Amino acid sequence: MPGFYTRGVDTSTDIDLPALALRIKALAGEFGFQRCGIADVELGEDEQHLRDWLAQGLYGSMAWMAQHGDKRSRPAELVPGTLRVISVGMDYGRDPDEAWATLDDHERAYVARYALGRDYHKLMRNRLQKLADRIADEIGPFGHRVFVDSAPVLERALARNAGLGWIGKHTCLIDKDGGSWFFLGELYVDLPLPIDPPATAHCGTCARCIDICPTQAIVAPYRLDARRCIAYLTIEHEGSIDEALRPLIGNRIFGCDDCQLVCPWNKFAKTTDEPDFRARNALDTASLADLFAWTEAEFMQRTEGSPIRRSGYARWLRNLAIALGNAPTTPETIAALQSRSEIDDGMVREHVEWALKQHRA
Repeated sequence: MPGFYTRGVDTSTDIDLPALALRIKALAGEFGFQRCGIADVELGEDEQHLRDWLAQGLYGSMAWMAQHGDKRSRPAELVPGTLRVISVGMDYGRDPDEAWATLDDHERAYVARYALGRDYHKLMRNRLQKLADRIADEIGPFGHRVFVDSAPVLERALARNAGLGWIGKHTCLIDKDGGSWFFLGELYVDLPLPIDPPATAHCGTCARCIDICPTQAIVAPYRLDARRCIAYLTIEHEGSIDEALRPLIGNRIFGCDDCQLVCPWNKFAKTTDEPDFRARNALDTASLADLFAWTEAEFMQRTEGSPIRRSGYARWLRNLAIALGNAPTTPETIAALQSRSEIDDGMVREHVEWALKQHRA
């Protein structure tokens, strides 16, 4: 009958798919997701965009971006049987004035807003699985798999197709009613649910994100050169950072938010008080010198359950050394750098030496 799907695993059960789609969105809201939409699995244009980006080598050292072939843009190949993708978004917005104040104070450390609290991956993954379990409680077992940045998934393209927002010129997803400060997660399902209309783009002639980028990593609208991106350099990149880029990094020690901070659509962003996203270890106010003094044991203890753990201790010190090299020349800054001038790690030592040279100059 129209609007119904008789599942092969239980031919006695008819599912009202439009009603189920509405129910899923209501349940998503109950589990703390501010956005939820449903997309099909066709990503042909995005697949070509990804191939071009990879062919130009703009992914830097993230070789894993090319290791899965086209599975990233073909959900049904990644998880056979997938017919639809339920895309969800969870807000993590904070007061933007706090961010600007930290960026303007070069003795303080700037950490990307998403990384100030606990790692969002586990929180969202658990809630998505609970959503899947609730759906199964109501309709019976169904094929599904949860993803939160945990597999080759074109999450922004899927979210756009699900109506959650459009991909801006900075390559982040933007919701005209809620800005860009939100995380994404996906539930691949084998249910032929009705799909939502994709979001339309509303960047217009605005180029604030391109103009503000400290390292000019947005080389063209919708085209990011990861090799110049501060988020990539401070989180993903191993080894030495190009000396020409170091002064441009400023006091950003883990990620960068400038392109989102200037986006005019973020005047509609919602702030959140989700306990897991509250700043830990005073990372929203900490000084560079204080963080640079952390021992490796302290780093491991303080970053437990934090996305910052991803960078590792050596890269943490490398990033802080660069920021201290860009900081005002004060006795505290010099003392902090000199305390690591003979560190065993050659990469960190090289960045400390560079930083001290900036102050001698």
